Amino acid sequence: MTDHDITIQTPNGLTTQSFDNAQAAYDHLVMLYDTAVGYLRDKFAQVMEQGVDQSRFRAYYPEIRIRTTSYAAVDSRLSFGHVPEPGTYAITVTHPKLFGPYLKQQMALLLQNHNVPLDIGPSDTPIPLHFAMIGSGAVAIPHDGAADFTLRDYFDVPDLATTNDDIVNGVSQPAPDGTQPLGLFTAQRVDYSLARLSHYTATDPEHFQNFVLFTNYQFYVSEFEEYARTMLADPDSGYTSFVSTGNAEITTADGTLPTPEKLPQMPTYHLKRADGNGITLVNIGVGPSNAKTATDHIAVLRPHAWLMVGHCAGLRNSQSLGDFALAHAYLREDRVLDDDLPAWVPVPALAEMQIALETAVADVTQLSGFELKRIMRTGTVATVDNRNWELRDNSGPVQRLSQSRAIALDMESATIAANGYRFRVPYATLLCVSDKPLHGELKLPGMASDFYKTQVARHLMIGIRSMEILRNMPIERLQSRKLRSFNETAFL
Repeated sequence: MTDHDITIQTPNGLTTQSFDNAQAAYDHLVMLYDTAVGYLRDKFAQVMEQGVDQSRFRAYYPEIRIRTTSYAAVDSRLSFGHVPEPGTYAITVTHPKLFGPYLKQQMALLLQNHNVPLDIGPSDTPIPLHFAMIGSGAVAIPHDGAADFTLRDYFDVPDLATTNDDIVNGVSQPAPDGTQPLGLFTAQRVDYSLARLSHYTATDPEHFQNFVLFTNYQFYVSEFEEYARTMLADPDSGYTSFVSTGNAEITTADGTLPTPEKLPQMPTYHLKRADGNGITLVNIGVGPSNAKTATDHIAVLRPHAWLMVGHCAGLRNSQSLGDFALAHAYLREDRVLDDDLPAWVPVPALAEMQIALETAVADVTQLSGFELKRIMRTGTVATVDNRNWELRDNSGPVQRLSQSRAIALDMESATIAANGYRFRVPYATLLCVSDKPLHGELKLPGMASDFYKTQVARHLMIGIRSMEILRNMPIERLQSRKLRSFNETAFL
């Protein structure tokens, strides 16, 4: 095979095989991927040591492909695990070991629901060298001009033209041969996000758990670590370790965690379980851009649920500092997702998430019924992109807030919920009132009452408790049909 008079060399012996067993199909995926990545790493080392010749080195992502000719009857309660109509469906795969339980579950459902084999083999999508080298130690990829050769002449590099969210945004088109997507993310899109996650969070993707908490306040981190150590001291908790910045990991309550020289942009912490159903806490900081960045990349890990537990401005005079606001609707003025999910698209509350949160609030506060209304209000949460919105002419913003019946305002919640909707990840929001700018209580030093401080400590515990409630819910129930479109992919 040649390309512009350069011979293209590829790994030998990688073939497509058909499987009617998910474990066997998964094992072949692993072999294909490991062989392809190993080949690229070896060839890169060879080129760096011996120089280039007239060869280009290429290896391909493996893919999962299914062909069905039947409108198979499936359980109408399920929102995933089946293709919508007869045809050919495929998706490229990267890092299959990282996604092992997920891939085996999704493939097993396809085999069960359609009773046709899965074809596992090399795709026609090259693996970029940069992504093949991730996890290979301290090896650095030279920039153009830093080596004696032009990297792109001999290896494939990331192609942003094909690394996009067309599938999740519902704008993708079938391939020229009619093949439609089997999953939400192509392998290149996943690889891109895995690399960004390591950069932004300073922890490796394999540490992320299936239940994710987002916050915009550093106080929650120390509370989370304290809770983690308590859980590690309890042999019956089910938690096995706690991971901090720089992949520092402890397995005992008295384990030592080094103090990082500097924190990453989005410090992230993981309270792990052996089955991956632990809890990850991400301090995304302030602003919708950070919220979008974090969720854009975490979404490829296919978490079971995510929840925002941050601070907000209370918009009702009857609220007090430390009160909770449970979002059942969102006023989206964050603007960062307008090109991907227009503001006219409703972002519904998900019953399973709302019930879990209300139950958690009652469990932690020991309040219920009408008494619970003293500290928690349910309503619309507004998200804006201007931290100092109070300094503008208030007639416009305040009127919109009043017309929307908003009870709270922040800069992240609607972004996280909208991206949850877009990426088919169950989402919810429970905020804690930290100021009341419309009623003379600005966020200033010294204004926090003892009640407020107590409620902030409770807030994280409510988030954790809600995640533990959801963990006991079957994924088939948690994955709401509200998240799925007319012509949905089979994979979650």
